[in-house]
Amino acid sequence: MKSKNYKRFIKDKPRTACGIFGIFDHPQASVITYYGLHSLQHRGQEASGIVSCEYREDKKRFHFNLLKGMGLVTDVFKDYNSLKDLLKGRSAIGHNRYSTTGSANNEKNIQPLIVNYRNGNLGVAHNGNLTNFRTIRKQLQDEGTIFQTTSDTELLLHLIARSKQKNQIDQIKEAIDKVEGAYSLVILTDSMLVAARDPYGFRPLALGEKDGCYVVASETCAFDIIDAKYIRDIEPGEILVIDKRVDSKEQLTSLRVEKKIPESHHCIFEYIYFSRPDSFIFGESVDKVRRKLGKSLAQESPVHPDSEEKTIVISVPDSSNTSALGFVTESIKQGINTKLELGLIRNHYVGRTFIQPEQGMREMKVKTKFNTVKGVLKGKKVVVVDDSIVRGTTSKQLVKLLKEAGPKEIHFRITSPPIVNSCYYGMDFPNKEDLIAVKCNEDVEKIRQELGVDSIQFLSVKKMLASVPSGERKGYCTACFGGTYPAPIEDVIDKNDLEA
Repeated sequence: MKSKNYKRFIKDKPRTACGIFGIFDHPQASVITYYGLHSLQHRGQEASGIVSCEYREDKKRFHFNLLKGMGLVTDVFKDYNSLKDLLKGRSAIGHNRYSTTGSANNEKNIQPLIVNYRNGNLGVAHNGNLTNFRTIRKQLQDEGTIFQTTSDTELLLHLIARSKQKNQIDQIKEAIDKVEGAYSLVILTDSMLVAARDPYGFRPLALGEKDGCYVVASETCAFDIIDAKYIRDIEPGEILVIDKRVDSKEQLTSLRVEKKIPESHHCIFEYIYFSRPDSFIFGESVDKVRRKLGKSLAQESPVHPDSEEKTIVISVPDSSNTSALGFVTESIKQGINTKLELGLIRNHYVGRTFIQPEQGMREMKVKTKFNTVKGVLKGKKVVVVDDSIVRGTTSKQLVKLLKEAGPKEIHFRITSPPIVNSCYYGMDFPNKEDLIAVKCNEDVEKIRQELGVDSIQFLSVKKMLASVPSGERKGYCTACFGGTYPAPIEDVIDKNDLEA
């Protein structure tokens, strides 16, 4: 039986909360949602779900069809007929889950969550974390509300259903105004699709168009697979209502949450690690930003060869691939004899159901995911470019694996600063005391010794912020790197206590 610590061991990279997708009034709504979720698989691999809205002529009413389950998108939706026959309807929302609030093993927590109340059917899919979750949940429980899940997302359904407002849009807006923290939402009703972002703009959410119909998704890579055109981002603090006029033409109605924030606080880790490099988030190409982060890292912490032989630069596939390209480009520009090589090969077929090694064989976890190209590394001065180090357990094993290939030296270069705080806005970091930077008292030399490398350098906060897009009202959350928490957080304690 695996211990609680073992579960922590296998989570040595930051994880994002979820990926969400929605489409309004399209004849193949569920199929398009399936493909959208397939492109957003990197944002959550624990569970997946789709709910569609169908008008049943025989009963003269709308009906919600739901299919969800544990596993990857291709695991849950194995049969095309389930999309075509079970998930009928012209509108749909979908969700890929990685749990941050609520038990990962509780199937009731799988989204989208749906209810039927006095105004009809209602479904919601959520990316982020509600930071006043406990307060609102206790208030509702004290008033007699019965919860079916341990997820913070369920709060929104209860708040909407209990609203005294008569108009459904007003009910949704009132509920959203009551919650705090990080939320990108898609909400499906009998007659409309609603997309909303918190006023801080922590998580991305984009609006697109396909075949004259509106689509929304966490990242624009979900638009590419379905040949949808990117229109714009849902703005921080915006509640966007997509519905029909009498003449059957779709319209957009933009509302604002009550809370006003002078500057957005986008999660900077979306650029560093989470999002796919082929996506546009927060109005900018992720690939372009990651290359710039790599260039900035080379400017701050170059690695010079000892002789005429080139220094070999490798990435830790796949999230740091483009950062490594930027690092090499800038190194060559500085006149440093550097060469990009494929020193690590990633096995992409290790899924969530892969048999986990026993406690005494932890190094097998890395070997099932990576293998070295020994001819590239043997006898060379090697620079490993990675996006982040959380606990350091995987990095230590990666160093051990690299040393088996016989390099002369190993130098780590990280395109983010040391992580010194937990996140409460949708990233699953461990508790603060489990972070390697905290364990080593934020001493880079101690981190170097702990990992067993010849040198290690992190990108500075100042240089990181100079590498990401800036502009009017565009700011970033850097709480995990020692900055302030922009949104209020209640009872900052062990996040594992949130799970049932």
